[in-house]
Parts: sequence; C-alpha cells; structure tokens
Amino acid sequence: MGGGGQAQVFEGDPKARSDFKAGTLYAISGIADWIYYGQVAVDQSVAFFSRRDRKIVVAADVLASPVMSRVGVDFASVGRALRLGAWKKLGKYPLRDELESLRAVVQWPVGTLDVTVWIGHVQSPLTRVEDPSIQNLEIVSAWDAVHHIPARLAVDFAPDEATRTVANVWSIGGPIWRERRVKEELARRFDKPWHQLPADWVPTGL
Repeated sequence: MGGGGQAQVFEGDPKARSDFKAGTLYAISGIADWIYYGQVAVDQSVAFFSRRDRKIVVAADVLASPVMSRVGVDFASVGRALRLGAWKKLGKYPLRDELESLRAVVQWPVGTLDVTVWIGHVQSPLTRVEDPSIQNLEIVSAWDAVHHIPARLAVDFAPDEATRTVANVWSIGGPIWRERRVKEELARRFDKPWHQLPADWVPTGL
C-alpha cells in the first residue's frame, strides 16, 4: 500500500468510535496540512472527493465535488484516527447515486496473473490482470486510516506533487494499474526471486 505521515490538525476525541453508516462524512488530515474528505458509501467503502482545503468547508461544497477514489478502509483504524485527531466526523448526509451501488473490486491471489472481479457476493469469470476493462478497479484491501490513507489521497489528487511529499510514493497501489506498476518497480529495485515478474507478464508501459 505504501504510506506517509500526516499532520494532526483536528482535536482528538478520546471516546470516538468508527461510524460506517452510509452517508457519514469525514474530514481527513492530509500530508502538507491539506484537508481531504471521505463519505461512507452503501457498501461501507469510503468515497474520497477530488478536492482539498486548508480549512473545513461546508458539506454541500464537498458533496458537490467529483469522487476521486473509493477505497476499503479498516474499520478499527477509523476509530483510532478520530481519537488521534487525524480524522473528524462532520455528520451524515445523503449519498449521490453512484455511492448507493456496490463497487466492483478485484481479487488478485499471490503467484498468479489470473484475477476475479467481485460485486458484493457476485463473482465474475476469471480474467487476466492486464485486462483493460479492470485497470481502474480497486484491488481488495483495507487501508489504514492513519498510516496509509493520507499518502494515498496525496497520490490520487496530485501524483506529480506527491513525488516530492510522499515517502516511497512508488509503492502506493490501489487501482490495478498502480498495483501492476508497484510489482514492476519491486522487480527493478530488488534482485530477489519473489519479486521477479513471470515470463508472461504484460508491461504497463508506465
């Protein structure tokens, strides 16, 4: 997943607990003192919006912004983020239509290039990891709200800028195309058998 630090900008609540009810909106303390926003979708993934601010803005402005990414976030880590002041609960708001539907995610078992797409409990036929139709789908994962999400949001929002602000930016995956690029970079950086790419690997060209 990769990672990076973030500033603690909100007042922590020592009694806070995760709230994954659909529509719950959070502000997230990001790298370089930016504030991002995420809303819990109907399937308990978190949709992060394509905007960032120095101060929290009204919810209507946040919710009018495009969705940048929709990610599985570890439930317990959100409670920890609230207690630390890394996340702040802003309230519960209506969902846009796209967040009322289950998202498609990709299961990529270790040691194979065959993957499965899941929508809820519905499984697709096997396909290959280089299948063009799945490149923007998220790989199945649960990102840590404190240790992983700030760097992920920086890379999603401004990838060129993130190369200067995020430690090990090359290691941050998520969508299939980035997960493929991470594996290519691991093979390039580390001359170890477990990092070498299979003979039938299709390069990303990135």
